[in-house]
Amino acid sequence: MTPEDVRHLRRCVELAAEAAQRGDDPFGSLLTSAQGEVLAERRNRVVTSGDCTGHPELDLASWASVNLTPRQRAEATIYTSGEHCPMCAIAQIWAGVGRLVFVLSAEQIRAVSSSQTIIDLNVREIVARSNAELIVEGPCDELVPQASALFQ
Repeated sequence: MTPEDVRHLRRCVELAAEAAQRGDDPFGSLLTSAQGEVLAERRNRVVTSGDCTGHPELDLASWASVNLTPRQRAEATIYTSGEHCPMCAIAQIWAGVGRLVFVLSAEQIRAVSSSQTIIDLNVREIVARSNAELIVEGPCDELVPQASALFQ
């Protein structure tokens, strides 16, 4: 993981903290171009919006599919405070966003979250089953304590 990756992941943890302060689960994500430019940011909004699909990663995959060319999507990265759930993993695969970088693994989230709806299906397993071309990096050990603390 590069220093730029960690910088973007720090911002995801900040967005996750904002989500938690608003009453939502602590997840935050951002989308970058191949050059590292932040194209869009989102935070979880499931509780505050009433939309059970209000995951930031799903929003970013949807935004990318509408606003970027297939090549731009393939070269883009979704950064997120927590490894994707299956819904978000499939959305990123279908949108063709080429890289995923996360702070907390699904297993780590399950260990610190009181939610019974956390599915700790590994994104790498979903990628392998789909034969998708998705680069997956994480967890980010440096930021695990900060991101985990948001679940307290």
